[in-house]
Amino acid sequence: MLFNSLDFAFFFGVVCALYFALGQRWRWMLLLVASYVFYMQWNASYAFLILASTCVDYVAGRAMAAAESRRRQTGILLGSLGFNLGMLFTFKYWSFFHTSLAEGLGALGVSYAPPELNVLLPVGISFYTFQTLSYTIDIWRGELKPERHFGKFALFVTFFPQLIAGPIERAKHLLPQLDREVAFDFERVQSGLQLMGWGLFKKVVIADNLSVYVDAVYGNPQAHSGWTLGFATYAFAFQIYCDFSGYSDIAIGAAKVLGFDLMKNFERPYFSQSITEFWRRWHISLSSWLRDYLYISVGGNRRGRWKTYRNLMITMVLGGLWHGASWNFVIWGTLQGVMLAASRVTLPWRDKMSKRLGIPSLAVSGWRMLVTFHLVCLSWIFFRAATFDDAMVIIGRIAGVMPGPEGMTLTDYNLVYCLFLLPVQIVQERFGSARNWLAAQPILIRWGAYWAMLLGILLLGAEGSSNFIYFQF
Repeated sequence: MLFNSLDFAFFFGVVCALYFALGQRWRWMLLLVASYVFYMQWNASYAFLILASTCVDYVAGRAMAAAESRRRQTGILLGSLGFNLGMLFTFKYWSFFHTSLAEGLGALGVSYAPPELNVLLPVGISFYTFQTLSYTIDIWRGELKPERHFGKFALFVTFFPQLIAGPIERAKHLLPQLDREVAFDFERVQSGLQLMGWGLFKKVVIADNLSVYVDAVYGNPQAHSGWTLGFATYAFAFQIYCDFSGYSDIAIGAAKVLGFDLMKNFERPYFSQSITEFWRRWHISLSSWLRDYLYISVGGNRRGRWKTYRNLMITMVLGGLWHGASWNFVIWGTLQGVMLAASRVTLPWRDKMSKRLGIPSLAVSGWRMLVTFHLVCLSWIFFRAATFDDAMVIIGRIAGVMPGPEGMTLTDYNLVYCLFLLPVQIVQERFGSARNWLAAQPILIRWGAYWAMLLGILLLGAEGSSNFIYFQF
């Protein structure tokens, strides 16, 4: 059941009607049932995985609180981590690990036949696994008391607006909201629906139309020139942003309609002036999770400069692997780690040089923004390319060191109005939310804009309902 489908519109409408008709006492139960119904539309048999993870971490949380020794608490935490990460490894990384092992041993002349495990990747497993892991780790750290109500904890794990692709919530933020009494508030509901509409517009009008061009070019990079591949790479940068931020807007907006506040997931990432700043603005719920539960756990920046760089590399390589079981994602994560370390190393020198040369601060900011954006686009090549060889072809053609067709191919892939709509999105991101401005306008202007957005979705949206990119993770 995709957010960009009529099925979800009907489902969400029914849930909202029942939610506000019921008393507060029964609402958690409605949302829990709705969340499982929502998830089971993807693959009903995998609902037991969420239930198993929920049961394990609920028991682990209560057991850690009751444990009399730190050693026992640590043992319980390790059991929880082992179960959840083991489940994630089995369903997501088993084939990648054994195939890579077989290839490595084969290079050494050792024959190894990897065991086959024909299973589908459960949708959302990377997201809800990280969400439950943060719960048990917070309890072990003494930062959170365990939830006593099993049903409400189960709802925290499965809350349908953010179940499939985040934002990855923290128990400290979401669990207390489940006990909050929510009255129907027209302004809040209108704001939530407005955010959902804007997210849907970004997804079906901008991202899905860009994907037609990007898929055609990246699907056969050997047939395209460096100019075409470069343009497709820029197009993908905006496709993935509008796709994922569009999903996040719909998720946050849907939760807002129901009276819940989810964490913000994007903050104008392509206006960042460094890779460090980019990761404070891009997929915030994941980057903050990696910082709080991985980077800090392996030492953070507490043990000297070189160990800080090592910890950055560990964090980003594993962050790349979180996105997918392939060497391209490992390379993508490695690039992020290298660029983060390089950004830290060179920042004092860059600041010193810009002051010594007397370059205006506005010019410095613009240049840094431009460089950061292009470094991010370079790394997106490994993220999007189907194979490492394809990525090398794309980079070689763009750099002009690998021969290929001449000229630039745009064909008729619905790019014309995307090129006009992208500046609208960029201006909206750069100068603040257009939604806040719109909310202050007279009702005729507001509703005129809403109808225009709806017509844009219906008339300009790509045909058919396509998956969000991050659903594959």
